[in-house]
Amino acid sequence: MDRTWQKFENGVEIDSGTHEVSWEQVRSARNQALSASDWRALKDVTLSVPWRAYRQALRDITGHPDANTAADHWPEAPSDE
Repeated sequence: MDRTWQKFENGVEIDSGTHEVSWEQVRSARNQALSASDWRALKDVTLSVPWRAYRQALRDITGHPDANTAADHWPEAPSDE
């Protein structure tokens, strides 16, 4: 979950920063990411260690002290390579 933003004018960055997020936004993004990777955890599919760790990190995301910290420590999905 990326909290950063940039503003460009004529192809040149003129401003950037971060925006605040709520726990509702974090949980919604987490639920979407889990749903998108649910097929990897089906009975007839062997869940790889990186994908298992990623899905656990998504479940643990609400353990951060606040929503902004959770968003800043968002886990990266493993590559399929």
